Amino acid sequence: SMAEEAGAGPRLAELLAAGRRLWEEVETGAEPSSGAPAVQDKVRQGLDALQRAAAMVAQLDLFSENEELEEIASADLKYLLLPALLGSLTLKQVNLSKRLEHLESARAHFWRFLKLCRSYGLGSFHLPPASPPGAEDAGTPSPGNPAATQPSLVAMASSRQAKIERYKQKKELENRLASMRTFVESGQADEEQIREFYILQIQKWINTSLEEIESIDQETVILRSRGSAKQSSAPPHGTSRQARAPLKPFILTRDAAQAKVFGAGYPGLPTMTVDDWYEQRRRQGVVSAQSVPQRTPGIADEELQKQQQEKKEEEDDEEALQKARNWDDWKDTHPRGYGNRQNVG
Repeated sequence: SMAEEAGAGPRLAELLAAGRRLWEEVETGAEPSSGAPAVQDKVRQGLDALQRAAAMVAQLDLFSENEELEEIASADLKYLLLPALLGSLTLKQVNLSKRLEHLESARAHFWRFLKLCRSYGLGSFHLPPASPPGAEDAGTPSPGNPAATQPSLVAMASSRQAKIERYKQKKELENRLASMRTFVESGQADEEQIREFYILQIQKWINTSLEEIESIDQETVILRSRGSAKQSSAPPHGTSRQARAPLKPFILTRDAAQAKVFGAGYPGLPTMTVDDWYEQRRRQGVVSAQSVPQRTPGIADEELQKQQQEKKEEEDDEEALQKARNWDDWKDTHPRGYGNRQNVG
């Protein structure tokens, strides 16, 4: 193989094997959280090994876009997987503030892998666009082509069909790979079988890469729209929110007693519970123990406010009450439509 002739063979093979092993440990890990420090250490080490291997592959010029699949030595085929593995491990990083960066980087890896596969005629698939949607013109809708933004039902049905097909293929590939793996790894396979094994792996990763790019694009759109929403709600002229004069809390209550119960200002926490308030009033002899109503927690504050409101209405609005009563009496003695004599039926 070219890699071995160039003298980088063993070193390159070791780096790929190490990166792959770490990827597998993270992928099938027993750790419940991918954010666990031990898992993230493996992600970092794996990325480091794979990046060094990829740099070597580039230096050795192992693959070129104008050569045929047959020209690649069987032992070198496995290095085609480097960008796909890099993409997969890149997504396993958990730093939220860099999420968009990681998505774009992973997508670029997957895309490079797919482009390389296409140039070697590996797998039949549509190469996705080189950059995620809205990258060049963030925030501007695609002009004049509603079909681009609204997938037709036919397209959706066919993409669903394609997904089902892809899923079946993937399962089939995984079964074949599993049955060949031990055979190849024990060194019993001949070159033809080794070649088939690597090509099957590449095909499996083509499926994975297409799926990953699809979900990366969906997540990118969501993160971008959140980002632009955040920017538009930021205060103008770079004034930081902290720099503004603090607002005085405003008291939403009618009197001091209520302020004590409900807390001054909003969102203020109550300084005492309604029960404490009743207890205090009872000790002061304002309310007798019998008059403390049996209350359900939760509705308590509303109940108290309602009672106070009713009391206020009784005191302040004796006049309004009298009016309402008079109106009721009037309605009793005058049937509906009284006085309306224009349209005698």
